[in-house]
Amino acid sequence: MQLIWLRSDLRQHDNTALAAAAARGPTVAVYLLSPQQWLEHDDAACKVDFWLRNLKELSNSLGELNIPLLIRTANHWDQAPAELLKLCRELKVEAVHVNEEYGVHESRRDAAVAETLQAEGIEFHSYLDQLLFKPGTVLTKTDTYFKVFSQFRKVCYERLHRSMPTLVKAPGKQATLKVDSDPIPDSVKGFATPSESLQALWPAGEEEARRRLDTFTDAQIEYYKSERDFPAKPGTSQLSAYLAAGVISPRQCLHAALQSNQGEFESGNVGAVTWINELLWREFYKHILVGYPRVSRHRAFRPETEALAWRDAPEELKAWQEARTGLPIIDAAMRQLLETGWMHNRLRMVVAMFLTKNLLIDWREGERFFMRHLIDGDLAANNGGWQWSSSTGTDSAPYFRIFNPLSQSEKFDSEGLFIKHWLPELAGLNKKEIHNPANLGGLFGVADYPSPIVNLSASRERALAAFKSLPSRTAMEGSDE
Repeated sequence: MQLIWLRSDLRQHDNTALAAAAARGPTVAVYLLSPQQWLEHDDAACKVDFWLRNLKELSNSLGELNIPLLIRTANHWDQAPAELLKLCRELKVEAVHVNEEYGVHESRRDAAVAETLQAEGIEFHSYLDQLLFKPGTVLTKTDTYFKVFSQFRKVCYERLHRSMPTLVKAPGKQATLKVDSDPIPDSVKGFATPSESLQALWPAGEEEARRRLDTFTDAQIEYYKSERDFPAKPGTSQLSAYLAAGVISPRQCLHAALQSNQGEFESGNVGAVTWINELLWREFYKHILVGYPRVSRHRAFRPETEALAWRDAPEELKAWQEARTGLPIIDAAMRQLLETGWMHNRLRMVVAMFLTKNLLIDWREGERFFMRHLIDGDLAANNGGWQWSSSTGTDSAPYFRIFNPLSQSEKFDSEGLFIKHWLPELAGLNKKEIHNPANLGGLFGVADYPSPIVNLSASRERALAAFKSLPSRTAMEGSDE
């Protein structure tokens, strides 16, 4: 008997571990519920709900292949070795198959499980699956992990020219086993069920992920570069939640993008090239997780920035979290996050820079808040994005680059459509007034909308001074964007 232990790979197609297990003999699948661990990792309730809904879909599709899906509980990952060993004994399992995961805790968990199983004579096989390249195989000339994305991308391109990752065939139907699938719970203790409207935005299952990918690559990818920065436009693929849960693979995404671009990933349709670039950013941050494990221990990638004098400003932090900053583009973005479990990528950068530069609040506060609300929460991508925005990370925005939320708003939501959708209290303002209602003054202001909690130019100077005072930072001229 073969056992596939499912984690962030909730799909039947192009699933390396599943295909490898099924090729070796009769296969059973298992998923471990780990609510205590998920709470410690700040996983969002809407994300846990999304996993459960996808497990239901996967259980049905595996059922058609006669592969039972079992549910077990290891409240904390420390309990995973004993729980899996017990199951292996019950089912007389010869080998356990997994797709690699890359955080510090994930790596420790898998090493402990492998050791426990191998001591009992049970094989443990792990496979490259959620990445195009195995961490440790894309390195600098001095055999170290890249710190700069453009150089990492160049080597990835060279590798892709030599050989393209192939898609793995889904397993065929196996003989019926005397093992029944377990019911998938509707909820897990400690995680509230999100609203029906949020769930409706993110239907579960591979068919939905495939539909989104096909729609995007057939019709929208061509305009991706020109439209992806405008939050009121449907310019992005809306696949991030499916990628994070492994309902679709980066290989499937890469192949679909290439198909839409005559097999090219460096030339041809600029939209397709830009989107493939985003897949490689995702890849880059996972490699960073392995090469520089301090980033998954709440540490800054650039050690010198650990000395930054972050402000303790609980009221301002709360105003940011609750979409009450008095800056419409920031508040609209935060409302989008709170209500949908997702935020437009351009706005993730804008709100992150506002928190870390204008409010000078530690990026870790923002990183944690995002993880607690994002349906696509992914340690590597979320940490990478926050550290990029706060100038503490790899290849980060120079510390003197501080997005001005007003100019970002005017540039990327010029008609105010996004703001009006999420802040209906401002719907009566024209497209000039809507970006900064404070300019209207008391009598003509908007009664139920707050004044800005910070002066943008003064706070910008404060941030520049804080960064300039760091050791080994060279003072540079400021530039606004």
